[in-house]
Amino acid sequence: MNYISDVLFWISTGMLVPVIILLIFFFLRALLLLGGFFGQYLVKRKTGAEIREQMNTLTLDNIDTLGDRLPKNKQAVIVSYMKNRQSKAQVNRILDQYAQFVEKDLSLPSTLLKMGPMLGLMGTLIPMGPALVGLSTGDIASMAYNMQVAFATTVVELFSAAIGFVTKQTKNRWYTEDMSNLEFMADLVSEE
Repeated sequence: MNYISDVLFWISTGMLVPVIILLIFFFLRALLLLGGFFGQYLVKRKTGAEIREQMNTLTLDNIDTLGDRLPKNKQAVIVSYMKNRQSKAQVNRILDQYAQFVEKDLSLPSTLLKMGPMLGLMGTLIPMGPALVGLSTGDIASMAYNMQVAFATTVVELFSAAIGFVTKQTKNRWYTEDMSNLEFMADLVSEE
């Protein structure tokens, strides 16, 4: 039985380095996500009011000129999807493409949100074994080091998961509004 316990201990201890590397990778991806999210927020803030105004006045009579009345900001993804309207089939294709874009864009925040706590927990529990061994042998320095690693991994990944949570919630709200606008356009096109 001791042999099996030792093997499990070696396996779990051997996983510490890959877990820490993944923690650092996810932390860096979270910082990049945060920067991109801020840029997307600025674009959304600039173009959102104009798009809402155009959607409120959109009718079957003026849908053909919608592309000319939309903001000229090339960074607003929804604008590029709204300008490509020609037929009912094309609008349906645009709706599908936008749904695929949304799913792809939300995959990183979702991954951070789900994997962050898992890796953080692994990064907490793995060094706890050597810390307890250090405590039992009286090696306080080893125990302190392993506890430091345990707490650091938890904090780093909770931070990454928090970024994933906030960005996913906000982007979800933005994309729901955009999809509603695109579906409204699709309904108008089907009335033609």
